[in-house]
Amino acid sequence: MSKLGVVEDTLFVPMLGRIYAAEHCPQILYDKKALELKKKLPSDLIKQNMQNQYTLLASASRSANMDRIIRSFLERRPDGVIVQLGCGLETTYHRCDNGKTHWYAVDLPHVIEYRRGLLPEPERELYISGDAFAKDWIKKVRNDVLDAPILVTAGGLFHYFEEHKVIALLRMIGQFGNMEVVFDTVNKRGMTMMKKKYMKQVGHADAQMFFYVDSAEELAAKIGGNVKVIAEEPYYRYIPKNGLKLSTKVSMTVSDQFKMVKMIHLKL
Repeated sequence: MSKLGVVEDTLFVPMLGRIYAAEHCPQILYDKKALELKKKLPSDLIKQNMQNQYTLLASASRSANMDRIIRSFLERRPDGVIVQLGCGLETTYHRCDNGKTHWYAVDLPHVIEYRRGLLPEPERELYISGDAFAKDWIKKVRNDVLDAPILVTAGGLFHYFEEHKVIALLRMIGQFGNMEVVFDTVNKRGMTMMKKKYMKQVGHADAQMFFYVDSAEELAAKIGGNVKVIAEEPYYRYIPKNGLKLSTKVSMTVSDQFKMVKMIHLKL
C-alpha cells in the first residue's frame, strides 16, 4: 500500500473516534462496522492513540450529526442519493442505508484503494477514485441518477482547503441541479483553537488548515445564485451528554456557546 499523505492519514482519526463511541458512549454513536474493523487497523495506531475523550467524541459527533441529516433527507426525499466527499474510512452506509438508496463514496485513488481493502464495496455504494474538487465525480453521479435529489456530505474535509477553492466547489455542485450539501466547519475562533490545540492532540500538527465560516448566510452570498441556508447548527446541539466526563461536557458547551464548530446545510 502506498504511503498515505498528511491529510489522508487523518482518515484514521474519525475511525478511532467511532470505535471509542461504540465501546464507551453508544448513546452518541454505535458503529458496528467500525468495531468489526478495529482488529484490521494498524495495531500501533490503537496503542499510540494520544487523544482525550473530547477529541475522540468530536469525531464521533460529526458522524452522528451526518447520520441525523442523511436520515432526515432520505425521509424527506425517499428517491434521494447520497454522495460522500472525502469518504476516508467512513462507514455511514452501514449505519444509515434504508435498503434502496444509491450511495457514492469519493476520495483520492490511494485512499479508495486502502478503503477497498478494509471495506469492500457494498451492494448499493459505488466508490469513485478522484479529486473532490474536479467535475468528474458529479458528472458520473448525475449521469447515473439523472434528476434525483442529491445530498453531498463533506465531513472533516473543507478545513484543509482555501476558501476560494471551497466556494468554487460549491458553485460547481450547484450547477448540476437539485443538490444539497452538508458539512462541518469552524468559525474563526474555532479555527484558532484547532490549529493551536486539536490537531496536535490528534497527532496531526503538520496538517495545514484554512477554511472557516463565521456566517452561513455570508457564505451563501459569496457562492451566489439561489443558494439557501437550510441549517446552521451548533455542533453538539443534538449530542447526548449523559455519562461524559465533566471536562468533555464543558468543552462541548463552550464550543456551542461560541459557535466554534458547527454543521452547515445548504440547498444549492
